[in-house]
Amino acid sequence: MITRAIFNRIARRCLIAGGVGVMVAGGLIWKARATVAAAAEGRVATDIADVASAPVGLVLGTSPTLSNGRANLYFEYRMDAAAALFRAGKVERLLVSGANPTNHYDESTAMKLALIKRGVPSDYIARDYAGFRTLDSVVRAKEIFGCNDVLIISQGFHVERALYLAQENGMDATGFAARDVPFNTGIKTNLREELARVKAVLDVQVLDTRPKYLGREIYLLTAN
Repeated sequence: MITRAIFNRIARRCLIAGGVGVMVAGGLIWKARATVAAAAEGRVATDIADVASAPVGLVLGTSPTLSNGRANLYFEYRMDAAAALFRAGKVERLLVSGANPTNHYDESTAMKLALIKRGVPSDYIARDYAGFRTLDSVVRAKEIFGCNDVLIISQGFHVERALYLAQENGMDATGFAARDVPFNTGIKTNLREELARVKAVLDVQVLDTRPKYLGREIYLLTAN
């Protein structure tokens, strides 16, 4: 039989354990946020006029539609930014990298089609079908497509994390922050980003995580 004294003792221990857990989680989030921000400092442009030209623009993938069937503004704004950078001559080619887990879900092809609609010639768009995570997209851009000097294109919070991963993999990368969505619309994404930054730092500094797929090298100029 559990007496009140035993119950209170267990409750106190649970509260202490929970408090310690919250402190550890908060410390990890703070550390990851600071680490990623330091890697991206001074390397993310928000105005096309301020962008230093790069041979390749790496466009990070996301779904073109939301679960309710509506257009995904993160996707639309990334495509707008990538097309504008290409038209401005800031990048010579675009590498669109996204997930393609099934025959019915293909982010990179959706991105290519969206860019073509925005006036980017098909021959200047290369697809990476195995960008299952940001880490995969960044590392594959270097090791599979031979892109060391890249301009990473996505929303600002995403670009910062990608730049940290690029830096840790010896790449000469800069970033362009596409238009963001209103905070109340993207609040879940912003909360997930805090955990994604922790995971990125752990992947690099602790787990030595590698992309899900690598494979043979592909010469970007012929990859369409």
